[in-house]
Amino acid sequence: MNKELFEKGLEARKKVLGEAYVNKSIENADAFAMQIQELVTQYCWGEIWTRPGLEFKTRSLLNIVMLTALNRAHELKIHVAGAIRNGCTKEEISEALLQATIYCGVPAGVEAFRIARDAFAENNM
Repeated sequence: MNKELFEKGLEARKKVLGEAYVNKSIENADAFAMQIQELVTQYCWGEIWTRPGLEFKTRSLLNIVMLTALNRAHELKIHVAGAIRNGCTKEEISEALLQATIYCGVPAGVEAFRIARDAFAENNM
């Protein structure tokens, strides 16, 4: 594990997903699960999210669309909350979801809108 990338990723991950969520994920990981926590934190967050080419806000919208396409409800809800933390408006998230609906299918879009509504409610939006 690259400790520098892990620490950089940990900082980015906490900024987007919230410190409490990330700390809980890491604290609840046993030796088996810690392997994926380290991998995700180092590569996903440390290597990719911290690249200078895109702002966090743009990366959040991209993730929302991809997670809609992949039908990953749990991750979608987490990333909608992250998008809110990154400054995305309800309108921007809605537009991203409408775009995804056209290319991923109406059932995926309907589910994504439902999940986003729940995330908005939990984040007082």
